[in-house]
Amino acid sequence: MRRFAFIAPLALVVGLAASPVLAQSPRINVTVGGDLTQEVRTLGQREVDAQIARLTEVVAHELAITGALQGAEINLVLTDLKPNRPTIEQANARPGLSVIDSISIGGATIEGEVVTADGQRLPVRYSRYSTSLDEVIEYGPWNHADRAYVRLARNLASGRLVSH
Repeated sequence: MRRFAFIAPLALVVGLAASPVLAQSPRINVTVGGDLTQEVRTLGQREVDAQIARLTEVVAHELAITGALQGAEINLVLTDLKPNRPTIEQANARPGLSVIDSISIGGATIEGEVVTADGQRLPVRYSRYSTSLDEVIEYGPWNHADRAYVRLARNLASGRLVSH
């Protein structure tokens, strides 16, 4: 199984110089796993890489604001990713598919673990998808996946690591 990873120290993601406080900032690792590894070609490698970077950015930003999980290592795996509009790769593969008019239930599933500064391993699981096509009002393909990232990040910052 091929795994894709984007690893970024928090200092690089938020654009700050290294300091003693940031030395304790959490390290965030995001990879692709589960059924999503089979979907990368269909969605487009560039699209999936952008979602890995976006998840990393959203989590890093929330943890920087709250100061949560200092010294931890956060290992996240995107196991499912559904766009709410077709990606460019999907539209190219099916010429009749419209990137503007075609809509779908979008969202993401993220699993993994947090390794706290004292070495404790805590499971992470979060999943969020739109519940109806009526929710698809934005034009970007990843708006509902982005909502999943934001809510996961808030959960991590508040200590709620497992959600269904």
